[in-house]
Amino acid sequence: MTGKREQGIKRDGEESAGASKEAGSMVVLHKYTEEEKAFFREYVPGHSRKEIREEFIRRFGWKITMGQTVGCIKRWKLNTGRTGRFEKGQQSHNKGVPMSKEVYEKASKTMFKKGNVPHNHKPVGSERVNVEGYIEIKVEEPRKWRLKQRVIWEQHYGEIPKGHVIIFADGNKLNTDIENLRMISNKEMLTMTRRQLRTKNQELTDTGIGLAKLINATYEAKKRRG
Repeated sequence: MTGKREQGIKRDGEESAGASKEAGSMVVLHKYTEEEKAFFREYVPGHSRKEIREEFIRRFGWKITMGQTVGCIKRWKLNTGRTGRFEKGQQSHNKGVPMSKEVYEKASKTMFKKGNVPHNHKPVGSERVNVEGYIEIKVEEPRKWRLKQRVIWEQHYGEIPKGHVIIFADGNKLNTDIENLRMISNKEMLTMTRRQLRTKNQELTDTGIGLAKLINATYEAKKRRG
């Protein structure tokens, strides 16, 4: 990689603000995928910045810095919930103090009864379209959502390897039919983005993927020869 600034790539159709690496190293813009952004939305509450950074690196294999972690939390207006909350082992000031009959009668009307389900609860398997226009599917309680194209792909072909993304051959991110999904590496995505090889035509997209693989293989061969 040269000393020039490398533009962040669009992965899984994602668009997000860039972030720079730590001081003293080359500055690289990174455009976060929808799955990476969903990770922040779901994982940030209740976790420290250190925990968030370490889990992000473990899941995605990309060494995000602490500064980038903090920047994402602030940019997307997320809250760790670690300020002013009761921490583990902390006791309420009124623990053990019985509620008066008068207070109980007033509070009982709005108490959440055991077994009650919130009116806005979405069961596992529910779908929604996020603000970026991608379909998400609920895969686990209480609030775990994943991109539908990734779920569909893994149902047919197994786990998606690290460093790979799922794209839409026809450019339509609502078309999650398995016949319209393609798995490519981040390097191939970068090459396709640079060479403008992504189209709204499935056949042309497949041709672009093949060309990106060839370009990358040629580059790697030249690099090995010195």
